[in-house]
Amino acid sequence: MKKLWDKGYDINEEIARFTVGRDRELDLYLAKHDVLGSMAHITMLESVGLLEKNELDALLRELRNIYAEAEAGRFEIEEGIEDVHSQVELMLTRRLGDMGKKIHSGRSRNDQVLVDLKLYTREQIRLVAEDVRVLFEELQGQSERYKDVLMPGYTHLQVAMPSSFGLWFGAYAEGLVDDLMLLQAAYRITNRNPLGSAAGYGSSFPLNRQMTTDLLGFDSMDYNVVYAQMGRGKTERNVAFALAGIAGTLSKLAFDACLFNSQNFAFVTLPKECTTGSSIMPHKKNPDVFELTRAECNKLQALPNQITLIMNNLPSGYFRDLQIIKEVFLPAFAELRDCLQMAAYIIRKIQVNEHILDDSRYDLMFSVEEVNRLTTEGMPFRDAYRKVGMDIEAGQFQPCKEVHHTHEGSVGNLCTAQISALMQQVWDGFGFERALSAERNLLKG
Repeated sequence: MKKLWDKGYDINEEIARFTVGRDRELDLYLAKHDVLGSMAHITMLESVGLLEKNELDALLRELRNIYAEAEAGRFEIEEGIEDVHSQVELMLTRRLGDMGKKIHSGRSRNDQVLVDLKLYTREQIRLVAEDVRVLFEELQGQSERYKDVLMPGYTHLQVAMPSSFGLWFGAYAEGLVDDLMLLQAAYRITNRNPLGSAAGYGSSFPLNRQMTTDLLGFDSMDYNVVYAQMGRGKTERNVAFALAGIAGTLSKLAFDACLFNSQNFAFVTLPKECTTGSSIMPHKKNPDVFELTRAECNKLQALPNQITLIMNNLPSGYFRDLQIIKEVFLPAFAELRDCLQMAAYIIRKIQVNEHILDDSRYDLMFSVEEVNRLTTEGMPFRDAYRKVGMDIEAGQFQPCKEVHHTHEGSVGNLCTAQISALMQQVWDGFGFERALSAERNLLKG
């Protein structure tokens, strides 16, 4: 197995297999980001005199070719090659000779994998945020569409007060806004440049870390080189908390939808193509997509704890323990995005029962409306409460099934526009274009 740290002696193959673990598989996630980091690094090396201009031009040209291979899914880490960093350097050396061996000056695999993870994570955060926004828009659209359709609200799983589908859809939309606020904080922590921290103690080369920060579109650098290394694991944990927040919202939405789709509720009908049948019961249409979404999202909510347990007893400096975090962290984005996309599809196609309140079992949820009506007519609230309660006990309560809520965020005033404005404010706060523009500039040649 070829290693960047080869010193001319062999190690036990079983030891090599154990220490490499799943790195060769997982590093494919990082391939194009490793190339971007190398492009910025060698551009900086040329500016401080550690590469010639003709060498930089040749290396950048080949790195752009390797990036295109990674984008097209053709990049492979060959058998016997330890990781993505070794593979990229090997490809350059094959194509350009000794020139390819110069790209590692002034960095370690420690800060190389750090910058790879940061670039990968910020891209994935953007993709997750885009999927969240699609689901948000679907929820907002359905909130407006069904704003006048009443449904029971529950406390303790007991019929409580009048709600509406406008409220129900809109509640999850606003919940996603809060989730994106936390994701934005995770993005801010992620979008700082560790490159130049080397193995965690800097370099005697005259590196220009501000230059690589600008070239890669980071908001700032991780200034202290020891802290840059301490950020490994910490960044993943913070991002995992943000992903878990979105997963928590999705899991609750999925549970509601499964419950409301059941015959005992019959509030909604899920699209047929998102249900499955039974092998012996021909009438069954099971909400498998939302059940799997609930399970996947509950699993994702364990991710911060998994990362914490891997890293929580490590002192400062680099340790190989951190490699294991990649196994649970890197695939999490795709898992969450699958759930977001499935949820958006179902919410777009879901059918709402507009005649729920024809069933007399929901009559008592209008009791609070009657208490409030009597109170506005001059009866003390406690007396009104007692009167309505006694009418209910005597079987004499006659509901008025009209509601007159006017305050902000209520059945009659959903504040949909305000929630959309809040989402736009959070979205603008990410500043994704800075990173995208920097990457385009590196790649355009």
